[in-house]
Amino acid sequence: MKDQFPTYKTVKTSSLIPYARNSRTHSEQQVSKIAASIKEFGFLNPVIVDGANGIVAGHGRVLAAQKLGMDALPVIEANHLTDAQRRAYVIADNRLALDAGWDDEMLRVEFAELVDMDFDLELTGFTADEISALTGDEEESKESAESKSTLSDRFLVPPFSVLNAREGEWQSRKKGWLSIGIKSELGREAAVSGSKMVAGYGKDGRETGLMNESDTSVFDPALCELLYGWFSGAGGLVLDPFAGGSVRGIVASKMERQYIGVELRPEQVEANRIQAGEICSDPIPVWHIGDSANIARIANGVEADFLFSCPPYADLEVYSDNPKDLSTMKYKDFRSAYFQIIKESCLLLKNDRFACFVVGEVRDKKGNYVSFVPDTIRAFEEAGLSFYNEIILVTAIGSLPIRAGRTFVAGRKVGKTHQNILVFVKGDGKKAAQSCGDCSFKEVEPDAGEVERHE
Repeated sequence: MKDQFPTYKTVKTSSLIPYARNSRTHSEQQVSKIAASIKEFGFLNPVIVDGANGIVAGHGRVLAAQKLGMDALPVIEANHLTDAQRRAYVIADNRLALDAGWDDEMLRVEFAELVDMDFDLELTGFTADEISALTGDEEESKESAESKSTLSDRFLVPPFSVLNAREGEWQSRKKGWLSIGIKSELGREAAVSGSKMVAGYGKDGRETGLMNESDTSVFDPALCELLYGWFSGAGGLVLDPFAGGSVRGIVASKMERQYIGVELRPEQVEANRIQAGEICSDPIPVWHIGDSANIARIANGVEADFLFSCPPYADLEVYSDNPKDLSTMKYKDFRSAYFQIIKESCLLLKNDRFACFVVGEVRDKKGNYVSFVPDTIRAFEEAGLSFYNEIILVTAIGSLPIRAGRTFVAGRKVGKTHQNILVFVKGDGKKAAQSCGDCSFKEVEPDAGEVERHE
């Protein structure tokens, strides 16, 4: 409890030791203002000190107390702070003192040493640009910002190996897609009540990161848009062996891609077709009812330009009672069927084209990862494709802060807030890139109309 409730006591004002490297300066005018406030309201904000009465926060209040002739002051003894935390907190607390000034040189010294301690400087309350300016990297920061802006204009988001779905711009784009009437959760009401997640969100506290605010897991349309724009060309054909809800088909249609999906559950396909009829024009997405194990027959004659899917995460989310449903299988059987479906699907992909699966690791009953991500890579490699890109999608935190402490203490399991986007190439990567053409994205705000934005 000591960490949560530091010691509160009263000490002599003369015993308090100012932090010699405090980068915040206090003018006589500011000290007088603080003194006037104390005289009017009393000393309501204790000074924070370390175990030796060294001031961590409250230098201005101590100066004001001395000006008023106060012999003793209330303090909070924060012995739980590490040296790096204490030094950073001095800066963070001073950041709130709007009338005070800064000793920039001292602040630079403190920042430099906190960096050496591997401390995140943004926790001090300064922005990345402010930190860069103070540490001498202002020009580099400006160049980086300009470069990022240019990449965003050309590719929707910078084509880096980490994508952040928590950013406001990403969330706005996602809401824009959903606002056109996409309801991918429809058709999922008949899920098995005994599943780990019941095709739902939060039933066992697990998020896949591909969720909306409802109780049903859905694919992120903003991610779908991005991957279509990056790894396929307008007019191309997208093949999806694990179709699920309507998102990937509707987004493909809106981005002028043909779409063929295979889905085992008739009720899901019916819901998808109804939505597509209300939202889409040519090319209308196509969903076939059937077992993906038979994709060679179901999609006979298809020559896909992009193989794209988000497969069942083993038995993490059970979708039906059908024994052919991969989500009902034990992992050994799931893996065997999964490898075969990927092999058959890749045969339907043209040469010099990309394939992409969005996956995430899952745990077995003992709490160990089943190696679903590396198994996906092996399956594509055994099908003759090359592993081309690995992208990490940083997903919404949701209720993770509530659950992470409990699961970490119980089994040292860290909270999972990412998905793995695995990109493969069949044939030559440069030729595959040429087949995609320039990246092109559409505005998705229905009231504003659809205005193309090209690279």
